[in-house]
Amino acid sequence: ELLERVKKGGGENAILRHTQRNKKLFVRERLRLLLDHGDFLELSPLAGLDLPYGDVPAAGCLTGIGRICGVWCVFIASDATVKGGTIYPIGVKKQLRAQEIAMENRLLSVHLVDSGGAFLPLQSELFPDKLHGGRIFYNEAIMSAMGIPQVAVVCGSCVAGGAYVPTMAEESVIIDKIGTLFLAGPPLVKAATGEDVSPEDLGGARLHSQVSGCSDHFAASEEEAYECIRNVVSTLNCAPVPEEDREPDSPLYSPEELLGLAPLHYSCTLPVKLVLSRLLDGSRFQEFKAAYGTTLVTGFGHVEGRLVGIVASNGELTHDAALKGSHFVQLCGQRGIPILFLQNTAPQPAGPASISQAHSNRLKAQASMMAAVACAAVPKITIVIGGCFGSDSYVMCGRSFSPNFLFLWPNARVALVDSKHFPTVPPVGDCTGEELELKQLKAKWICLFHLYFFFIALLFYYAFKPVQFCALSRLEEESSAFYSSSRLWDDGIILPQDTRKV
Repeated sequence: ELLERVKKGGGENAILRHTQRNKKLFVRERLRLLLDHGDFLELSPLAGLDLPYGDVPAAGCLTGIGRICGVWCVFIASDATVKGGTIYPIGVKKQLRAQEIAMENRLLSVHLVDSGGAFLPLQSELFPDKLHGGRIFYNEAIMSAMGIPQVAVVCGSCVAGGAYVPTMAEESVIIDKIGTLFLAGPPLVKAATGEDVSPEDLGGARLHSQVSGCSDHFAASEEEAYECIRNVVSTLNCAPVPEEDREPDSPLYSPEELLGLAPLHYSCTLPVKLVLSRLLDGSRFQEFKAAYGTTLVTGFGHVEGRLVGIVASNGELTHDAALKGSHFVQLCGQRGIPILFLQNTAPQPAGPASISQAHSNRLKAQASMMAAVACAAVPKITIVIGGCFGSDSYVMCGRSFSPNFLFLWPNARVALVDSKHFPTVPPVGDCTGEELELKQLKAKWICLFHLYFFFIALLFYYAFKPVQFCALSRLEEESSAFYSSSRLWDDGIILPQDTRKV
C-alpha cells in the first residue's frame, strides 16, 4: 500500500497538472523511455515519509540502478509532482547516497533534472554542512576525475543549485519549451532589476544550446531527448554487461515461502538455513565449520549464478561464532568473493552485563570479527531479515560498517535495544557496596518520615509511569523498518520473496 502511494508521486492532481498543463512526462514514464525494457531496481522508495517537516514522497526524486544500451547505470530523476521539484534535506541525502553507489561501483551516472531549487525555510539543513547540497557538485567533480561518465537531461526547470548538475555533466540534453536553466528565475529578475523576461529568453533550450553552450544537445521533445541520451551512452566506450550463458538454477523450495518465514517475534531465532534454502541456486550450500559456533552460519553458495560468501545470524553471537565469522570473512577477502550478510541479531537486555571471563572473551572475539568485516576489500550486501539490535548489528555489517547495499524486510526492527528489554529500575538485590549502604540509609529516613515519603512515592509513581510508557512507545515506533527507511538509514525495504531478484 505504501509503495503504491509513493508511485503516485505528489498525488493524482499534481500528476494531472504536471502532464496536462505543463506538458511534461511523469518521472516513471521518463524512466520507461530511458532504460532498457523499463526495468530497474529502485532505491529507498519510502524515503521522506512521516518526517518532522511533513511527507516528501520518495524524497522528491527517484534513484536506482538500471541498464541503458546494456550498460549498468545509477539514475537520479527529479519528481516535479512532489513540492514542484523543490529539494528538501532528505532529497539531498538520497542523491548523495546514489552518487556514493555510483562511485563505489564505478557506474555511469544519469541525471534527469526537473528541480525548483532548495526549500529555503530549511536552508540550515540543506546548505552549510559538509554533506549538504554542495556535496552533490563536489561528487560530480570527483567522479569526473575518476573517469566515471555522467550525463544529464534538462527536462524541466533547473533553478539555483540545480542548474549546476547538468552543466557539470560530461554531456547534457535540454528539451525545447520545457527545459530551462538559470540561477534565478524571472520573478527574482523582476524583483531585482524591474525587468520582465520570459523563462525561454532567460534560460531556455535555444539559448543554452545556441548561445551559452551550457547544453550539448537540443531536443524538440522528451522522447527525442531520451533517445539522444541512449545514443550518447552508446558512445561512452563502456562495455555492456555480457548476457548469461544459461539460466541459474532455481531454489528447490519456492522463494514465495519466505513471506511466511519472516520472523515476527524476536524472543526466539528462526533457523536461518530455512531462509538459505529458498535463496540459493539449487538450494546448494557449502557450509564452513558447520559444527562449530552454530549460532552463526557461514559458507558458500550461488545467487542468480554468482558465487557469494554467506554470513547469517542463527542466534546470539557467541565467542565461538564470532571467531568463526572472523575466519570466514578473511577467507572471502583473500579469495575476492562478495559477502552476503543475513542479519537477525538476538536482542540483548539493556544495562550492564555481568563481567566474567566468558563475557570478556566474547567481546574480544566480536571485536576481531568487526575488524575483519571493516577491512574486507570485497563487495558486501546486508539484508536485515529480523532484528538489528546493539553491537551484534555492527559485527554483521550494519550501516556503520558501510556495506555496498543494505536492505530491510518489512518485519525488520532497527534499534540499540529491543523495546521488550527496555531498562527499568533495578531491584535492591542487584546493589552492592556503596549503593547498598545508600539504600540502607534511605530506609532509615523512610522509617522517620514514613508518611512524607509515602506521598512522594505516589507522586513519582504517577509521574514516571506515563514517561516510561512514552519512551517505550517512542522506541517501538523508531525501531520499525519504515521509520528507518523514511530517513535513508538503508537502501530500501524489499519483500522477502523478492530478495533473490534484488
